[in-house]
Amino acid sequence: MTRVWKWNRPVTVREVLEDLQQERSIAYTTVMTVLDNLHQKGWVRREAEGRAYRYEAVSTRAAYAAALMNDAWSQSDNPAAALVAFFGMMSEEQRLALRDAVRIAQGPEQPEQAGPPEAVEHTGYENPASAEGPTGR
Repeated sequence: MTRVWKWNRPVTVREVLEDLQQERSIAYTTVMTVLDNLHQKGWVRREAEGRAYRYEAVSTRAAYAAALMNDAWSQSDNPAAALVAFFGMMSEEQRLALRDAVRIAQGPEQPEQAGPPEAVEHTGYENPASAEGPTGR
């Protein structure tokens, strides 16, 4: 999946093979089998192109990571404690990115509370609702 996500376009078995062979020796049939398994599991879709297929990711890497986090969190018997423990493992940069993501997900503030639009530097996302600055303070 890393190779398919990296290219962000439909890829052939041959393209993935050639990319992987820059790092290690691997057989064409191994790559073909893995891509076929990913297709059967619903992770990639494929479209015939001549005698070959082009494979494309069904979702983004970010969506996959979010699904993993949601699945792990939903299995906790104490979700709040799990979040506190998770936040404790985060770097300062990750916490800043989390604050930005929460502001973006919440959407614009009420007009009477909104400040001037500003760019959030560490994520690269525009956050027109932020009146607090990039650190959330």
